[in-house]
Amino acid sequence: MDIVFSYGPDFTGTVQSLVDEFNQQNTSGINVTYREMPADTDKYRERLRTMFRRGGSRIDVIAGDIIWPAEFASNGWIADLSDRLSRRQWEMFLDAPMEANTDDVGMVWGVPWHTGVGLLYYRKDLLEESGFTDPPETWDELKRIALRVKRASGIRYGHVFQGANYEGGVCNGLEFIWTHGGDVLDSNNEVIINRIEAKNGLRAERHMVEDGVAPQRVHTYFETEAEQSFLEGRSVFSRNWPGPYGALGEPGLLSRDQVGVAELPREQGVPQGGGCLGGWNMFINARSAHQDEAWEFIEFMTDPAQQSRLATGASLLPTRKELYEDRQLLNDVPILRLSRRALENARPRPLHPRYSEMSEEMAEQFNLSLRAASVVEGLLGLSGLRRELSNIVGS
Repeated sequence: MDIVFSYGPDFTGTVQSLVDEFNQQNTSGINVTYREMPADTDKYRERLRTMFRRGGSRIDVIAGDIIWPAEFASNGWIADLSDRLSRRQWEMFLDAPMEANTDDVGMVWGVPWHTGVGLLYYRKDLLEESGFTDPPETWDELKRIALRVKRASGIRYGHVFQGANYEGGVCNGLEFIWTHGGDVLDSNNEVIINRIEAKNGLRAERHMVEDGVAPQRVHTYFETEAEQSFLEGRSVFSRNWPGPYGALGEPGLLSRDQVGVAELPREQGVPQGGGCLGGWNMFINARSAHQDEAWEFIEFMTDPAQQSRLATGASLLPTRKELYEDRQLLNDVPILRLSRRALENARPRPLHPRYSEMSEEMAEQFNLSLRAASVVEGLLGLSGLRRELSNIVGS
C-alpha cells in the first residue's frame, strides 16, 4: 500500500531517515513516499489549496503549519481525528499546540508534530561585560541595554527581528501587541486591534528603528536576515524561533557560551509571556482512500522516539510533554530547557477559518508601520485595518 506524505525541505536528512525507518519496520505493507514541498509556507499552502479544490487525493498525510487547521477543516479538506486520538493521548501533548488543532466544539483536526515559539536571543557575554547579569524583562530595558552594549562593544545593531511583509512579520507585530496587553480579536470575535494597547505595541516596534536600536531596513528582514545578523556577531539581541540555536558553534558563528535565550520582553505591568506559537502538525487528507494507513504513519512520526530524533537531528522542538523531562535529551538539546517556559506561555495566532486573509491585511499594515516616515503616520492605518479585519471576520 503506497501513501504520500508532504512536507517542506528536509535540510538535515532527519525526516527522510524517519520515513525510511517506517517503511522498513511497519508490518502492514505500507510504503510512504516523502514529497518535498516549497520552503515558503505560503507557496506550500497554495499548492495544497489547488489540490483540494480539484478534489485531489494524491497526498495522504500532510505536515502543515499550525495556522492551517481552522481553514482546512472549515472547507472539509482534512479529516476529523477526534475518534482516533483519545483524551489520554491528547493530554500527552503540550497544551498550546493541541489547542491550535482543536476547534471551539472540541473536534481535533491535527496531531502536533513539532513546535516553536518566538524567543529572545541575546549576547550573554557582552551583557556581562557591560554589567548586566540578566536578560531584559521589559522592552524599555532591552532598548537601554542594547544601546549601552552597542556603545561599549562597537557592535553594529542593538536588536534584529522579522519585519518584512509576510507571515513572520505578522508574528513579530502580534508579539509587540500581545506584550503590551493588546490583541486582534476579543472573546466574541470582535476586532480590537485599533485599541490603545495594540497601538502601544506597534509604536514600540517602530521606536526600535527610530531610536537606533534596530536597523533602518529591518522592515525587509525575514528569519534568515535576523539569524545571520545575530549568529555572525552583528547584533546584541535577536527575536527568532528555536531553530537558530542549533547552528551555534558552527565555523564563523557564535558559540553557545556566548548566547543566552529568554522569553520576549513585555511592557511593565503586562503578564509574562507573549511569544507567538509556531510549529507543524500532521493532517489526513479528507479525500485520501488510505486513512487508516495514514493514521498508522502519523502515530509513528509523532511518537516520543521519533520526536526525540527530530530534536537531536534537526533542532525541532517536540510536542510531547514527557520529552521535556528527559534529562539526556535536555542535555543533548539545551534549547528544549531554554524554551520550556516560553512554550508554556506561548500564544496562538487568531484561530479563524479566514486567518490567511486576516494575515495578509496585518502583514501589510505592520510592515507599513515599520517603514513609515514617522510613528504617527505608521499608526494611521490601524482604523482601516480594523475595518478590513471586521469585514473578513464578519463575512
